[in-house]
Amino acid sequence: MNNVIHSPGGLARLSTFLGTPEAALRLLISILLGFPVALFHRYTLYGKDPIRQHLFFITCGLLIGYWNYDYNILHSLTAVCGTYLILMVLDSTGLSVIATFLFNMMYLLYGYYTTSTQGYDIKWTMPQCVLTLRLIGLAFNLWDGQKYDKKLSDNQKQIILKKRPSLLEIAAYVYFPGAFLIGPQFSMQRYLDYVNGQLTERDPQTGAIKLPNCVSAGFLRAFIGFIYVVIFQIGTLYVSDQYLFESSFQKLNLIKKYLVIGLWGRINLYKYISVWLITEGVCIVFGLTYNGKDSEGHVKWDGCANVKLRTFETTMQFNDYILSFNINTNHWCAEYIYKRLKFLGSKIYSQIMTLLFLALWHGFHSGYYHCFFMEFVVLYFERDIGPVLKNSEIVQTMLKIRWEARVLAWIFLKLYTFVFMGYSLISFVLLSYPRYNHVYSSMYYCGHVFFLSYPLLAPYIKRLLGQRHEHQRLHQE
Repeated sequence: MNNVIHSPGGLARLSTFLGTPEAALRLLISILLGFPVALFHRYTLYGKDPIRQHLFFITCGLLIGYWNYDYNILHSLTAVCGTYLILMVLDSTGLSVIATFLFNMMYLLYGYYTTSTQGYDIKWTMPQCVLTLRLIGLAFNLWDGQKYDKKLSDNQKQIILKKRPSLLEIAAYVYFPGAFLIGPQFSMQRYLDYVNGQLTERDPQTGAIKLPNCVSAGFLRAFIGFIYVVIFQIGTLYVSDQYLFESSFQKLNLIKKYLVIGLWGRINLYKYISVWLITEGVCIVFGLTYNGKDSEGHVKWDGCANVKLRTFETTMQFNDYILSFNINTNHWCAEYIYKRLKFLGSKIYSQIMTLLFLALWHGFHSGYYHCFFMEFVVLYFERDIGPVLKNSEIVQTMLKIRWEARVLAWIFLKLYTFVFMGYSLISFVLLSYPRYNHVYSSMYYCGHVFFLSYPLLAPYIKRLLGQRHEHQRLHQE
C-alpha cells in the first residue's frame, strides 16, 4: 500500500479505487499523520523547552500544509504575519480587534472569490477559515486581558491574554499539526498552557511533569471516527448527492422523498463527524485536550471535543443538534460574535447577525445563506412552540395518562428532527441555487411552507392548546 501511495499518480489511483476525491483522501491522510507526529512529540519534546516545541509544530504544520496546497500555504503565513503586525502596531485595543477582524475576513473572502467553484472546494481556503477564527479570537483575548476582571465572564477569565504572544508562539498556535487543517478551535491560552506543561499531572514528590495517559483515549476516539467513515462511505453508495437528481428519486411519493432526504442528510453529517472525531483523537494523543478530572477522579480528555455523540444521536429537537454538533465553532461564535452584539438590545438581532457571519465565513455560495436562514426559522419555531406545549394542560395530561401518546410523541419528534435536518442541509451541501432549488421543488417546498407559515398560525395554535386550561381557570373563578 505504501508503494501505491508514494508512486507517481499512486494517490490518484488509490482515490479512484476507494471512490473518494483525491483532495479528500489527501486531507484524510494528512489528518492521520497527526498520530505519528503526536507520538514523536510525546516521547521527545513533551514538557521540554517551549521554543523547540514551537519550531517543531510550525515545521510539521507547514510541511503537511505544503503537501496539500503547495505554495498556496503561504497565504496562511501572510495572515499570521499580518495579524502579528496589527497587534504590534495597535497593541491590545479595540481598534486592533476591528483591524484583525477585517484583515482576516477580507483575506478569506478574497480566497473564496478567486478559488471557489460550483461545488465544495478542498483548497487553501479550508485551513485559512480555521486560522481566521483563531487569529480573530486571539485579538479579542488580548483586548479582554486589558479589562477589569469584574467585567469578564468566567470563560473569558480562563482564556484572556495579559501580554502579546511572540510571532513564534502565534505561528505555532496556528500551525499546530493536530488542528491546523480543519480544527478544532481552541484558545491561545490553552496552547501556551500545553507547551508549558500545565495540561497534565505532576509527580507529587518531585514535581516533575508526567506523560499524560492519553494515548489509548485518543486512539479510541479516532476508532469511533473510522466507524463513522465506514457508515458514510457505505451510505453514499445508496444515497449519494447525485441520487437526488435521478429519476428514481423523482418518482418517489412525497413521504418517501422526505424520509430519503432525512437519511441522506444524516449520512452527510457523518462525514463531518468522522473527521472531527479523528482530529479530536489526534489532539488527545498530543495531550492538548486535558480538561481536569471528573467527580470520580478520572481525567477528562474532552477539552477540544467538537461533537457530543450521545446528544447528537438521541436528540429530538434542533437546538440540541446545534449544541452537540461543531461545538467549538458554535462556542467561538457565541463568545466573539453573539455576546459582543449585546449592544443591539435584541437576542433575535444578535442571532441574525451571528448566522450572517457564519454564512459569510463559509463562503459566497447562496446555499450557505439559505441553510442558516432555515436554521433561524426552525429555531424560532421551536423556541416559540416549546413553552406552549410544556405549559399546555391538554398536552401534558395526555402524555401523563396515555403511554401510547408518549410513544407517538417520541416517534413524531424523532422523525421531525431526522427529516427536517436533512431538508435544511440540502442547500448547504448542494450550494448553488439551481441544484438545491431542483430538489426543493421536487418536494414542493413543504418544509418552507410549514416553518414560514407558523408565525401566522401561532396565535390560533396557542389558543387551541391553551383553550381547556383557560376554560377550567374561568370555571374555578
